[in-house]
Amino acid sequence: MTLDLEAGLPLLEAVRRAFAATGHASGVVELRDLALGPFGYVMPALARDGRNAAYYSAIHRPSGITRLSRGAMTFGRRDGAAFFHAHGLWTEADGRDSGGHLLPEETILARPARVEALALAGASYDWRADGEINFTVPGPVATGTPETTSAHALRIRPNIEIHRAIEAYCADLGLVTARIRGGVGSTIGALFADGREVSPFATEVFIEAGQVEPGPDGAPVATLDVGLIDYTGQIARGRLQRGANPVLMTFELVLHVGDIR
Repeated sequence: MTLDLEAGLPLLEAVRRAFAATGHASGVVELRDLALGPFGYVMPALARDGRNAAYYSAIHRPSGITRLSRGAMTFGRRDGAAFFHAHGLWTEADGRDSGGHLLPEETILARPARVEALALAGASYDWRADGEINFTVPGPVATGTPETTSAHALRIRPNIEIHRAIEAYCADLGLVTARIRGGVGSTIGALFADGREVSPFATEVFIEAGQVEPGPDGAPVATLDVGLIDYTGQIARGRLQRGANPVLMTFELVLHVGDIR
């Protein structure tokens, strides 16, 4: 479905209002061509102590209007209020290309925008503390009887290879074809199908396009095209090598296997 976002509002509130107008409170959003300002974000960073595998940088607040080219958002609830987890790549007013983790409280939509989204019914992404990584992160929870079984909300845990997780889930349910919607998280560096490697292990990743299709033996095979930035500021985009990209902290996405409005 398409959401029209109102300018002059925090991006969080603009998305909340747009989802509420459809009668939904959670879902995933594909971000494209957004004008943001004021804008606050953080990048991946090394851990400050032994409590986390990685952490966040200091907050960046670029002046002027930042143009977000691509990104993805998981939208749900934290402590009973609307919240999101969003990563993207953008160009700041001075021409600097960057990316990272958008701060819901500090990101204002400077121009009206239209985005593609998928709303969840009977489930929601809720933020909960995870003792394994010592962060509060979103994960799917049931909120009632689903209206459809065409949307499957997932959270992939640390050290699990992302393709294998998706394929195993699909195989268990007998799903061989699906479109991957949303997709926000981190991987331990990255290895691309064309041989490029991102060595710095702390990343912020989003899925630009993804799908599951039958392989030669009929089993589900996942394909993931991503954008990312690592803790050194290196940006990379492309198709991930299947079976070679374990999750660092968390990764959430939705498998769409039918028509959903």
